[in-house]
Amino acid sequence: MIIETGRLLIVPLSLPVVRQRLETADFKAEVETDGGPLNVQFPPEWPGDPLPLFRGMTDRADLAAAHSVLIRRHDLRAIGMMGVKGRPDAAGTIEVGYGLNPEAWNQGYATEALRALLPHWRAQEGVRHIRAETATSNPASARVLEKSGFVQVGSGWSEEDGDLLLWVWQP
Repeated sequence: MIIETGRLLIVPLSLPVVRQRLETADFKAEVETDGGPLNVQFPPEWPGDPLPLFRGMTDRADLAAAHSVLIRRHDLRAIGMMGVKGRPDAAGTIEVGYGLNPEAWNQGYATEALRALLPHWRAQEGVRHIRAETATSNPASARVLEKSGFVQVGSGWSEEDGDLLLWVWQP
C-alpha cells in the first residue's frame, strides 16, 4: 500500500532496499509506486536507529513490510522510516515506532506521516489499540504523538532509552 500526503510518499519497505542498505550507506534504489517505479536516493543517515533491525529482515518480507519508507516528494529522498513493532498482542495492541534523518527534523514530516498511517494500522485485523513510547529526552517526538491524537497514559524505563513516556492513540 502506498500513501501520498502533501509532501511525502509513504511506501512499504522492500527486501531489496533492506539488503542494499546493509551493503552500502549511500545508494539509489528503484521503489515501486502506483504511478510506476521511482529512483529514490537513500542517504547514509537513513534509516538511523532502526538499522540494526535490518539484519533480521533480510529474508522476512513480512517484517520489512511492517515498516514504511518516508520519501520526500520534491527530491525523491528517503528521509525516515515508520512502522509497527510486531503483530497485535492478546489485547489487540500494536506499538508504533519511527525515526527521521536529522535533516528532516522539526519540519512536520513525522506528524504528517503518522497521521496518514494511523487509520491504516487501526483498520488491520485484530488491532484495537495503538501505543507508542518516547524517551523523556526527546520532547519533539512527544509533540509528534500529541499532534497525532495520542494521549500520555504513563511512564516507564528501558535500558536503551532510559526514562520513557507511554502513549495511546485516541482517535
